[in-house]
Amino acid sequence: MARRGDEERPILIKRVRKVEGGHHGGAWKVAYADFTTAMMAFFMLLWLLNVTTEEQRQGLADYFAPTSASTSGASGAGGVLGGTALSKDGAMNSGAVVLSMPMPSPTPEGSSTGKDANQSAEETKFAKEDVEWQKALADRETVAFEQLEAQLKQAIQDVPDLANLSENLVVEVTEEGLRIQLIDKDRRSMFKAGSAELFDYAKTLLQTVAQKIQGVKNRIAITGHTDAKPFDGPKGYSNWELSADRANAARRVLRQAGVSEDRFSMVRGMASAEPLLPDSPGRPENRRITILLLREAPVAPPSSH
Repeated sequence: MARRGDEERPILIKRVRKVEGGHHGGAWKVAYADFTTAMMAFFMLLWLLNVTTEEQRQGLADYFAPTSASTSGASGAGGVLGGTALSKDGAMNSGAVVLSMPMPSPTPEGSSTGKDANQSAEETKFAKEDVEWQKALADRETVAFEQLEAQLKQAIQDVPDLANLSENLVVEVTEEGLRIQLIDKDRRSMFKAGSAELFDYAKTLLQTVAQKIQGVKNRIAITGHTDAKPFDGPKGYSNWELSADRANAARRVLRQAGVSEDRFSMVRGMASAEPLLPDSPGRPENRRITILLLREAPVAPPSSH
């Protein structure tokens, strides 16, 4: 049996009231939008101030000013409703200066900028100077070659044993340089038949040439030539080998006579491939030794910039 005290104990009921937070709404979004719009307008204003002239800014001010609107006379009723109205073209006819953005001038296609034009003119100037310098060098060499040609011919006349060989020595100035040729003539050859052995008078002639060409520094190319008559030596020895051996024999004589070894740039045999008399390839004049004093390779003049 329950006690009486327990039966009279009051029953407490705890009620929790839930307080719901109010709806926050979107007012902050509106404020933020206003802020960003204002900032955009501010930066646009700064940009306009930077890119426009004073005249253009005045035109903008006139464009947006209410007084700049052209009127079309009275409209509406009189009294307090009386007033003016915009013409149908509105501010288009307000007389405001039209805003034009400064744009860089277009460069015509294919034209050069000022810097490129100056560079091109400078390159043209240096190219012209280089051509003039090379021409001056060629002219100077031509004069030196002509003097050497005269000296060689005179030297042959001054040596009694060589005077009758004047027709065997042909000297001429060409675009490649000074060409000296020892040419066979009827009954007077430079080499023994079918051999690379020089006759004594041919050696003397080469030694005289060597003495004269030592005074210049041009490099030397030596080429041996034969006539077109077939030549079949032992073991396939032909005009090709014969012409090369004769060219090398001439080089040895020049070298022994004092010409520096490092001046020889080429020694070759051409057989009958380059006849002196193309219409008469069998003539003895086609058998010859060509000594070519090469023109100096042009080098760039000292830079002036």
